[in-house]
Amino acid sequence: MSRNIEIEFKNIVTEKEFHHLLQTFHITKNHFFSQTNHYFDTKDFALKQLGAALRIRELPGKYELTLKKPAKTGLLEINDTLSHSEAYLMLNDSVIYDGEVKDELLKMNIPIKDFYLFGSLRTDRAETEYESGLLVFDHSFYLGNEDFELEYETMNREKGETIFYELLKKLNINIRHADNKISRLYKVIQGKKDESP
Repeated sequence: MSRNIEIEFKNIVTEKEFHHLLQTFHITKNHFFSQTNHYFDTKDFALKQLGAALRIRELPGKYELTLKKPAKTGLLEINDTLSHSEAYLMLNDSVIYDGEVKDELLKMNIPIKDFYLFGSLRTDRAETEYESGLLVFDHSFYLGNEDFELEYETMNREKGETIFYELLKKLNINIRHADNKISRLYKVIQGKKDESP
């Protein structure tokens, strides 16, 4: 179990900009690893209404249950490690195991039994240290969509913001708002609902 404050800056980039970034930072295919985020909420999206999100992150041989919720600065991130069987039961039957995440959800007064898996998003990711922070290169795939994103994770909001936007300027990358991954998935799901007769 761990709790930490997440401070990150994000920017959507074009495929061409993404490949230029990889060249600039000497990132090769060998630096990438794949992860899949499986997202949960209630039918009426109770977590979304609170600005929170619940996911299982599936990495090779590892599963992590994470609840993210707004904090004074950034997001409070609460993590519990899951075994393969625990992750399997949650993914297939929405069984949430006892732990820090479940305790926090109960404090938020959201019925645990109402959670269900509403979507998954796979990301091919590479990371490198940059200016006392972490630069993250993400190529994500979800519901027939894909996008490219640059993230910068930092411990200091003001300093990190300056570093991130100076890097974009230096590389002639336009500032493009990037919703978090779960929001991008929500939008595609909502769009598909709106298209249905």
